[in-house]
Amino acid sequence: MEPLPAVTRAPLGIFDSGVGGLSVLRAMRKLLPYQSILYLADQAHVPYGARTQEEVRAFAEEITRFLLRQGACLIVVACNAASAAALYHLRASFPGVPFVGMEPAVKPAASITRTGVVGVLATPVTFQGTLYASVIDRFARGITVLEDTCPGLVREIEAGHLTGGETRAILERALKPMLARGVDTIVMGCTHYPFVIPLIQEVVGSDVQVIDPAPAVARQAARLLQANGLLTDTPPAGELHFFTTAPAQPLIGILPSLLEEEYPVQVTEWQYGKLP
Repeated sequence: MEPLPAVTRAPLGIFDSGVGGLSVLRAMRKLLPYQSILYLADQAHVPYGARTQEEVRAFAEEITRFLLRQGACLIVVACNAASAAALYHLRASFPGVPFVGMEPAVKPAASITRTGVVGVLATPVTFQGTLYASVIDRFARGITVLEDTCPGLVREIEAGHLTGGETRAILERALKPMLARGVDTIVMGCTHYPFVIPLIQEVVGSDVQVIDPAPAVARQAARLLQANGLLTDTPPAGELHFFTTAPAQPLIGILPSLLEEEYPVQVTEWQYGKLP
């Protein structure tokens, strides 16, 4: 596959195992409306959260190569599982490339909790990674951190079931035990989960704060773009290009509900562990 000739304004690249990273793209678009963006959903391998760290690291490295071939000037690892498994590896493997990863927002949660009880919703790979352990060690001393992997939630969000009965049941199973223990702050530790924040808020009530890390990730990307002379801050609006490693129709179908607009999607298939 040849680099996209239409992308002329220093695009940044974003990837996730599926549609979760669109929560980050949404924040990027709001803060950086003139920056072109390449988004790859590795839906052939979704979800990453149940895979081994070695698998996720291999996927992340090849996707990075793909996005760089398309002209990406900065890579946003818009997936907590991939950040936990691969971010340090990517920075070592591509030393000239700026990377922005996802880090569970335990630090702000610890600073605002009144009860000293914080809940984190994330996938197993995120909880197993050294990145998450480091965040807990640095910022959660003296704080009770409750964790839940919300089995099945990524699948429901990928299917566009943001308010359905099964989605609510998954969230209630995760959140009601936390409420019983006095949780007052919930951290989104998976980029898919911000799309169900309205439903989460219904379950936990208005007295519990829910933290979406996407705006902070967008701000960090903007800082790195500016520091590296890559920021586009003048009209026209940046271009958006979407790729998936699976059939295009599921992503095409869900984009309007998540981004409020329709977009074309280009398929790029894995072949023997490589992308074109």
